[in-house]
Amino acid sequence: MTRILLFLGTNMAIVLVLSITMKLLGVEPYLNANGLNLNSLLIFAAVMGFGGSFISLAISKWSAKRAMGVQVIEKPSNPTEAWLVDTVRKYATQSGIKMPEVGIFDTPEVNAFATGMTRNSSLIAVSSGLLQQMSRQEAEAVIGHEVAHAANGDMVTMALIQGVVNTFVMFLSRVVGHLVDKIVFKTERGHGPAFFVTMIIAEMVLGILASIIVMWFSRRREFSADRGGARLAGRQNMIGALQRLEAMHPQPLPDKLAAFGIAGGVGGGIKRLFMTHPPLAERIAALKAAQ
Repeated sequence: MTRILLFLGTNMAIVLVLSITMKLLGVEPYLNANGLNLNSLLIFAAVMGFGGSFISLAISKWSAKRAMGVQVIEKPSNPTEAWLVDTVRKYATQSGIKMPEVGIFDTPEVNAFATGMTRNSSLIAVSSGLLQQMSRQEAEAVIGHEVAHAANGDMVTMALIQGVVNTFVMFLSRVVGHLVDKIVFKTERGHGPAFFVTMIIAEMVLGILASIIVMWFSRRREFSADRGGARLAGRQNMIGALQRLEAMHPQPLPDKLAAFGIAGGVGGGIKRLFMTHPPLAERIAALKAAQ
């Protein structure tokens, strides 16, 4: 329930901030008596599309800590925490990024994730289940995978991609709604109900297609992070960690964090198009084939 309220509150706040921003920028309404103002519509779509994506990125660490109950390690209180912080520091140094925040979230599931607005202001968090159920070598490979996500700038890359597709979805759905309203329903002044109904339907359909594009990019970044984890922790350790995950069948993280977690869901057919992660078997095969 807390996660749902946090999600709704965050999105309402984003919409409010972006609405105020457009007012301050003096952006004219894209709907007027003469039809559709394409310039205003493009500005509206870009501000809402990119703005929402980057505000979510900017508050990603804050929201992740609260949604997952991450306890940031300010000062290690036991040998396991000391090892975790030292491992992240070592891999961050090798990757040429600033030391990320390090945290633990309490769940029996084996998982980990990276988040943050930039590669030099990231958060690496692992589950208590991972620390308890994986060997040190396997856990180090998982940590290397997450540090690689941060070092590759994957959070910013995915935010940019999401912003682009959001902009096109919002722009095209309103253009389609306008054309249907004017050409099919012959509305002469302003816009009738057909505009809003068609816009909503078009936004849903285009949004699904856009999700396929975003998820494809997400899956490609996962192979790259696996290679990064292999460089940092050793290829056999990375393969061993993925094999261990495959045997455990871990549950995926919430949507906002899933793209940068170590484990994703499973599926085939159409479901595969919407997966943030490639199947673990494919990731293992890719690492085994790497020279």
